[in-house]
Amino acid sequence: MDRRESSGATPKVLIVDDDPLVLGAVADRCGRMGFDVVTAINGLQALINVGKHRPDVLVIDVHLPEVDGLSVLAYLTDAATKAPHVIVITGRGGGTIAELCSGFDAVCIPKGPLFWQEFEAHLAGIYPDRAVSIGQSARMAAAIEVRKRPRVLLVDDDVSVKKMFFHRFDKLGADLLYAADATRGFWKARREQPTVIVADFCMPKGDAKYLLTKLRKSPETSNIPVIVQTGRSLSNPVRLDLQENIDGQPGAARILRKSHDGRELFEALQRFCGFATDGDGELALR
Repeated sequence: MDRRESSGATPKVLIVDDDPLVLGAVADRCGRMGFDVVTAINGLQALINVGKHRPDVLVIDVHLPEVDGLSVLAYLTDAATKAPHVIVITGRGGGTIAELCSGFDAVCIPKGPLFWQEFEAHLAGIYPDRAVSIGQSARMAAAIEVRKRPRVLLVDDDVSVKKMFFHRFDKLGADLLYAADATRGFWKARREQPTVIVADFCMPKGDAKYLLTKLRKSPETSNIPVIVQTGRSLSNPVRLDLQENIDGQPGAARILRKSHDGRELFEALQRFCGFATDGDGELALR
């Protein structure tokens, strides 16, 4: 029996994923199941929240920025700090990750069409007394697909920028979405819930500041990080204005100068999409 169930307390679930759509969907589903839910968006936050909240179940993505999911489990080898039950979720199949998970006494559940079925079945196995409420949650919650790959929304009126990055994002295992102006970028962000937004500074139908203001005032997009790119030199007051809080939410996460190879941009994206650099200096997903 779980340590909290035996004491009558509500089991606590810590959910860690850098994709806001996945994080929100899993958190909502677990909340409907009756669990006490805590979330984190990267590996460092996960380590802090494990120590702070002592979750009964840790649900963690493999490909996380800063510290990946399997490295988090390696840090949590002490029986006093690791969660009694660990569910690793991943957008990349294959036996290697599942084999590594078994070494941490963790179950591996792939993202995709069967995710919810497997996720709910495993939680019902851990908490048989909650099997009814876990099953009911599937009927109550919206049918949100747990997507396999992170999504980056590029908002730029220069189509050549899209062409330059499209194949590289695909190679990295991420989906590149595109909008040609700030207004369409805002509506696409609301509809698609990207992991991160990369926006040009100067665009038709509103500049980067306009886009940031629209995003931060909408609950669906208020927490999506935004990287601003520009081909011009920006003064310090303009930079500070872009980074200023809007309705209590952060402004631009980074302001970068556009380049032909995009190296600085991809390095910045490591923080939000779990990109990593391999031995040859090329960027690839963990």
